[in-house]
Amino acid sequence: MTNQFNIAVSAADAVADTEFLTALPKAELHLHLEGSLEPELMFKLAERNQIELPYASVEEIKKAYDFTNLQSFLDIYYQCAGVLIHEQDFYDLTWAYLQQCHAEGVVHVEPFFDPQTHTERGIDIGVVIKGITRALKDGEQKLGISYGLILCFLRHLPEDEAFATLNQAEPYMEHFIGVGLDSSEVGNPPEKFSEVFAEARRMGLKRVAHAGEEGPVSYIEGALDYLDVQRIDHGVRCTDSETMMNRLAAANMPLTVCPLSNTRLKVYEHMSQHPILKLLERGLCVTVNADDPAFFGGYLLANYQSLADNLGMTRQQAAHLAANSLNASFVGDEQKAVWMEKLAVVCAG
Repeated sequence: MTNQFNIAVSAADAVADTEFLTALPKAELHLHLEGSLEPELMFKLAERNQIELPYASVEEIKKAYDFTNLQSFLDIYYQCAGVLIHEQDFYDLTWAYLQQCHAEGVVHVEPFFDPQTHTERGIDIGVVIKGITRALKDGEQKLGISYGLILCFLRHLPEDEAFATLNQAEPYMEHFIGVGLDSSEVGNPPEKFSEVFAEARRMGLKRVAHAGEEGPVSYIEGALDYLDVQRIDHGVRCTDSETMMNRLAAANMPLTVCPLSNTRLKVYEHMSQHPILKLLERGLCVTVNADDPAFFGGYLLANYQSLADNLGMTRQQAAHLAANSLNASFVGDEQKAVWMEKLAVVCAG
């Protein structure tokens, strides 16, 4: 099975412009809701919840967003999430993200949330899920953005705690479609969570996992073989192995790549070094995503735009990436067909 794209694109070889990129119907498949917490909303929630932040201003927070690696980012990420306490806080966080999506031509989202980040602070998992899903439902009704929520396990914690989280979430299973694996990658290989992922599969949940961002290509192999994932989050280290690139292409395994995140976390020093377009041309099902946009300098459209600005991404390549995102989503074939018809209209224009 190969990653084919057969839609005709006008001025296909031209570098993709902002108007074209915005018009493309797109899905976002790798977005941490906690990572969309903008400094302005952080201050608002801190004031509302009477929490004292270690920053004097929005500008000071933004200066702190100078990361050298994944761990330096995670340290401040978990600290900032401390302002999220009540159901309305999680609603406001999610609604702000959806409004940004609406402005950028996003038609479907499958965001992540990290319940352990909140339950270990004494926040009931139901508070988290209810706030997020209330906003997602409003986004579908008011903005026309469909969704599927994914619960992530923190890989730096033991698998027993992941099982406990899954058990806590079971009464709310109607509100999420799958499980994922995120947090500190190095030193926490996928096989550490093989049993909880097997249980998730038995429960009928979709499965995705971060692999091959800072961790080695063997982590991608582990996510496929031990966790039986249906998508790989990041996956860019597949370029270290011809065998793995061939395997991913043959299986049409989606990679939810996050270009701005990769450069901000120093996976690549500059966007001009990013391999996403080479992987696309090689036949891999790569997609574009924002990861933690409040921390990494841009939402989905900014990631597409950066590829155009720094890699000369063409309209043909941009449309192919958008199509990949739609086809890699966990919705049914009927809805995908509707999106592809819309995509064809945009490309023909």
